[in-house]
Amino acid sequence: MDIEHQIKKYYKQLCVYALHFVPDTAAVEDLVLEVFVDIWKSQAEVRDVKAYLFAAVRNRCLNYLRKQSLSRTGVDPEELAAEEPEDCAELEARIWSVLDALPNRMREAFLLSKRDGVSYEDIAVRLGISVHTVRNHIAKATKRIQRVLEKS
Repeated sequence: MDIEHQIKKYYKQLCVYALHFVPDTAAVEDLVLEVFVDIWKSQAEVRDVKAYLFAAVRNRCLNYLRKQSLSRTGVDPEELAAEEPEDCAELEARIWSVLDALPNRMREAFLLSKRDGVSYEDIAVRLGISVHTVRNHIAKATKRIQRVLEKS
């Protein structure tokens, strides 16, 4: 297995997937890298690399949660293990790619609104733009994301 190729291909998707379990970005990055290190050390030949990586990351996250005695939104880690959100992680990675490609102000307005729940008025004040411009930024960003969703 060419580990460098697998890291380039799956690292971002695996991090997005792991964030479904562990809400700490730094911990997620460490957990995903630990999975790649373990595979590299073992030199194991894996038939379905993608499935193996997602399962290994899921298990690593669940072990982390058990050790930390944390549970995201009160959900039992075992219940999360039953989910198979690999496809969701791929879609989320594509959405984040779209967001990364947005102009800075547009991305910032969209994330403040949708991720952080900030009102349009407060976003306008923070960014020094009009409420009308905030609406336009969010509408354009939403349309771009919808195009990605329609393709999936």
